Amino acid sequence: MGIPVAGHFGQLLVNFIQDLNSSDKYDVAIAGGGLGGLALSIQLARSGHSVVLLEKETYPFHRVCGEYISLECWNFLENLGYPLSDMDLPLITNLLVSAPDGRSFQRKLPLGGFGISRYKIDADLAAIARLAGVNVIENCKVNDIRYDQSGFTFDCNGKEIRSQVAAGSFGKRSNLDLKWKRPFATRKPGKLSNYIGVKYHIRTDLPADSIALHNFDQGYCGISRVEDGKYCLCYLTTARQLKNAGGISALEQSVLSKNPFLKKIFSESVFEMEEAVTIAQVSFARKSQVENHVLMVGDAAGMIAPLCGNGMSMALHASKIAAGYISLFLAGEISREAMEEFYVSEWKRSFSGRLRTGRLIQGLFGASWLTNLFVGTLRPFPKIITYLIRQTHGEPF
Repeated sequence: MGIPVAGHFGQLLVNFIQDLNSSDKYDVAIAGGGLGGLALSIQLARSGHSVVLLEKETYPFHRVCGEYISLECWNFLENLGYPLSDMDLPLITNLLVSAPDGRSFQRKLPLGGFGISRYKIDADLAAIARLAGVNVIENCKVNDIRYDQSGFTFDCNGKEIRSQVAAGSFGKRSNLDLKWKRPFATRKPGKLSNYIGVKYHIRTDLPADSIALHNFDQGYCGISRVEDGKYCLCYLTTARQLKNAGGISALEQSVLSKNPFLKKIFSESVFEMEEAVTIAQVSFARKSQVENHVLMVGDAAGMIAPLCGNGMSMALHASKIAAGYISLFLAGEISREAMEEFYVSEWKRSFSGRLRTGRLIQGLFGASWLTNLFVGTLRPFPKIITYLIRQTHGEPF
């Protein structure tokens, strides 16, 4: 009687191992748990697909980000199950722009937006993703994604995960960009690359319905309200400017504070973070939307200049585009080649114009004299300002 029992338990062990292995095989695997990756995972899971999302950090955590989201994606987020209407978030309807010398103009935003921190929205969407059936794995750095005819293999902390489709939502710059030798990551620093981003949460006395863009020599600083009465202060400058100043604190005192608006903010605000959140080697150069058959969403696919204030909306919109074509592929209705071609084509149709305008505007905010001239010239022409804002924003989707 002992042999059948041993055989029975042996078979149970085999079945257990097979089930364990099968749990590492998914329809879709997503590297990076930013807005684009989280939104994509929710949509695909609700369409009946098995999805794993791999995030190297642990929610909640801060990201360098302006934390202003255009109202074009309000309905999309609510359809994902995110109850924005119940959250009493600041609605942002006005724009203030200042030059390094203090000259400024104000303008109503054509569509407007709302403020919410990445610390909150990313963690909330991760919870929604889990409820939708997504396997969200934190503390999991993706070291490589390999493609063969049967699909993809993700190397995550020494563990292999297989999937039919792979998506990359790993932000502005990743170890994968370098490993794959993506052109923007390997080229020498230029006008569109090698920027430094710095972010704080502060308490200050500013209008809750306004987003401000204060310029300084070789950079600009965005300030807008988020949840709980806090403000996001996030600025971008060149690596050379930071090096010449001798560090972040020295930069803020010797360069940013030459703008009277920023001098007042830095001297009178309460900084809630013990130290700034930073990111280096930020690039606005052109990127590919598909790399090694991996579909890119968010900043991994293309980054609009932060002064245009619309990167998060683009990431969310791109997730909707990607989800549609991925579902068609998994249903056997289109080939992998068609999925990739359709995604790239619609991505470019939706965002290429915004990126071109963003690069143009980015070029006008650098040297103090040029920014002073640009802001001074625009002040009497509000229609031009409205036109430029519209060119970097889209319609509700």
